[in-house]
Amino acid sequence: MVTLLDTAVRQATRHPEKAKRPDTEMLRKPDWIRVKAPGSSVYKETQKIVRENNLVTVCEEAGCPNIGECWSKKHATMMIMGEICTRACAFCNVRTGLPTALDPNEPENVARAVAKLGLEHVVITSVDRDDLADGGAQHFADVILAIRALNPKTTIEILTPDFLRKEGALEVVVAAKPDVFNHNLETVPSNYLTVRPGARYFHSIRLLQRVKELDPQMFTKSGIMVGLGEERNEVLQLMDDLRVADVDFLTIGQYLQPTRKHHKVERFVTPEEFKSFATVAKTKGFLLVSSSPLTRSSHHAGEDFAELRKARQAKLGLG
Repeated sequence: MVTLLDTAVRQATRHPEKAKRPDTEMLRKPDWIRVKAPGSSVYKETQKIVRENNLVTVCEEAGCPNIGECWSKKHATMMIMGEICTRACAFCNVRTGLPTALDPNEPENVARAVAKLGLEHVVITSVDRDDLADGGAQHFADVILAIRALNPKTTIEILTPDFLRKEGALEVVVAAKPDVFNHNLETVPSNYLTVRPGARYFHSIRLLQRVKELDPQMFTKSGIMVGLGEERNEVLQLMDDLRVADVDFLTIGQYLQPTRKHHKVERFVTPEEFKSFATVAKTKGFLLVSSSPLTRSSHHAGEDFAELRKARQAKLGLG
């Protein structure tokens, strides 16, 4: 069966001019968003390791504002399965088109890079691979197993696509036993048609819930961006939906427009509003909440994982 997504992917590949969006206004960033430009010696060493192992990082592909800080600590988030995505989300700076074949050496390359970087905690994400029968699930599992083999003490966090219409894919990934399973909702449901058109909000909620059903001990995590025109009550409802799915960790950060071709920033949410979101989320029962203008899914992931474990132990009366 040919879906609307299949048609959109082919059109974006064959006729890239049709995939272009009209220019939108880019708001001036407030002072609390500004970060230092990268360039330390450790940053350059991290960059060299990434290049030598032929790796793609979401830090670069998504234009993350925290790259200078993270790479100066040798914290790089690996993006597997290539640098071309089969979807065209309005917020994302990753290229859209027809991806190349999977690299069979990638799992070992990632594992070696983790060893060279000396990572105690690693985050692995990917592009969407709707072109693959399993959405790339087995490749995720292969990467997890390769890291475990070479770096047995390293904890692993994955940030996955939604595996939409890929029966059995989620089960393959969960069976590989990552320590944290992250899948981002990205925004409130009313924005999905314009911001995340290839995805389905309640499918993503159900995916996170299913992870807990398959492995109740696995930490689950999700994140959203604000500043996309959402209402406060919509964010609070989203929190409730995630808690129904028993999600442990919520991240909330400011959406930053990559280029004029992407969805515009409707407004910059103040640091005080982010603190308020964090307070409300904690009362709703999340084990951990990270809510600030520069919060990103993998920012301080290692430190956050340690806090997650402490929070669970305290909840169980073991701390």
